[in-house]
Amino acid sequence: MRAYRQFASVYDRLMEDMPYPEWLRFARQCWERTGIPETVVDLGCGTGNIAIPLAKSGFRVFGIDLSAEMLAVARSKWDAQPQRYSGDGSIRWLQQDMRDWELPERVDTVLSFCDCINYLLEEEDVEAAFRATRRGLKDGGLFLFDVHAPRQLERYAEEQPFTLDERDIAYIWTSEYTPDRREIEHHLTIFARDGEDGRFVRFEETHVQRAYEPEWIRGALMRAGFSHVEMYADFKLERPDDNAERLFFAATV
Repeated sequence: MRAYRQFASVYDRLMEDMPYPEWLRFARQCWERTGIPETVVDLGCGTGNIAIPLAKSGFRVFGIDLSAEMLAVARSKWDAQPQRYSGDGSIRWLQQDMRDWELPERVDTVLSFCDCINYLLEEEDVEAAFRATRRGLKDGGLFLFDVHAPRQLERYAEEQPFTLDERDIAYIWTSEYTPDRREIEHHLTIFARDGEDGRFVRFEETHVQRAYEPEWIRGALMRAGFSHVEMYADFKLERPDDNAERLFFAATV
């Protein structure tokens, strides 16, 4: 797995249109069915765009990510909040690999949104992450995550290249798809304006994702020790169809 490096400094600018409120709304819909948690792990928390709103709402949150650079951005955003804590809310930031993460306590819910699981490129890596998550959950705990549907990675390959050209940032984004592995490699050349002198800095990023068949994911969750698995699509508590772009799983211990 590759940690984000320079990308962390521009991540929020590039991801500002991502549907973070929809992920939070989906989690709350699931919690209305299973019970509101007290402790939540945000697995693959990035720059904290899920973890921080949860903590501000009163949850005790653990933000886990492999990238020290992404965690540094998340910490600075949390430290800059006008009121660090809301109610009993708090965040503890941890640099760990999602394949073998652990805490000194078990938690009520683990979230892993924004297709983090797709960055695990081998089946054994996915299964390791599921086992670690099962170990980290209390009895009756809930694991909520989303992945790109296999067809969605094909769509990216068909629709690329993608470009962005704005006053402070620009990119050229191309993709190469490997059908037999359902794996896509994204190449980004990014031009970002330097805050000090206004010049643009160029850097390149490569990110690889792999899609897995939904029934294989369900089976892997059951093998990891989850007792019940529900599958939904595109932020709705509805069964996916062939047009689904993003698959959501709710797995109960």
